[in-house]
Amino acid sequence: GNVVSYFGVPETVTYLRSSAKPLQAIPLLASGAAERFGFTDQEVALACGSHSGEPIHTEIVAEMLRKIELGPEALKCGIHEPYSLEVARKLREAGEQPNVLQNNCSGKHAAMLALAKHLGAPTENYDSPQNPVQLAVGRIVSQFSGVPQEDLAVGVDGCGVPVFGITVKAMALAYVRLVSPPLAFEKPIRDACARIVKAMTSFPELIGGTSDRLDTEIMRAAPSRLISKVGAEGVYTAGVLPCNEWPRGLGLALKIEDGDDHRARPPVVVESLRQLGVLRDDSLEAVSRYAFFPVRNRRGDVVGEIRASFSLDSL
Repeated sequence: GNVVSYFGVPETVTYLRSSAKPLQAIPLLASGAAERFGFTDQEVALACGSHSGEPIHTEIVAEMLRKIELGPEALKCGIHEPYSLEVARKLREAGEQPNVLQNNCSGKHAAMLALAKHLGAPTENYDSPQNPVQLAVGRIVSQFSGVPQEDLAVGVDGCGVPVFGITVKAMALAYVRLVSPPLAFEKPIRDACARIVKAMTSFPELIGGTSDRLDTEIMRAAPSRLISKVGAEGVYTAGVLPCNEWPRGLGLALKIEDGDDHRARPPVVVESLRQLGVLRDDSLEAVSRYAFFPVRNRRGDVVGEIRASFSLDSL
């Protein structure tokens, strides 16, 4: 709960967006729903991910739906072009349209449907703020962030389910509690955290994709040392597992104020993790392509460079 470093305004309130996904998955495990339906660690990981819509992702979502005896039509996340450039290209070449399983949030929605069935809640409106599924998620976000449930800002996420607004500082607190839950938390919740961390670190390609996804590459660069999760509109969160440098774990959260996901966020993430000692030597080299990149003019000449330029303030 102690702030060790910061830059900017930690009290800024913003929406968690997809950074909430590991928290949104906790009720699935703590309730016993994941065990009831026989969900594997891969399926738990996909519930926490913003996947690229590759076959390894869509096949897992389809299997999750099969286990809960529902079809793709039950998913209410909507349809968008897959994040995987290769998959999107193949669809266009074949003259095919994207499908709901390729939505980056389909794993999360399949998990929410499973929780609804387990709780005996309506599956037709599992996305409603008043559905027991979303009320359970809200309680978890409140518990982990330390923000009273009535003080959570609630909006509608890009995939249609409720999205919660809290301070960036509270986001970091939620993530350190995710990787190192307090003993005061009930055992089913602590066990859920442990399995989520294990699933995310074991299958980073299910959190993002097989290639060129920031979350995946960060976790591959520092295996079993941290969990990494992006959110839309320039949000980023990470939880560093307890280690010599951070014996009680470390939570990192940031928000790029203009909402940029591609130019500003990757260099800031890498530089933040470098300054905190989480990425160094080989792990830092492994993500160097995200740390800085050239600016080219219309002729292709390199005329500048995008890189991070800040120092974290210590308390």
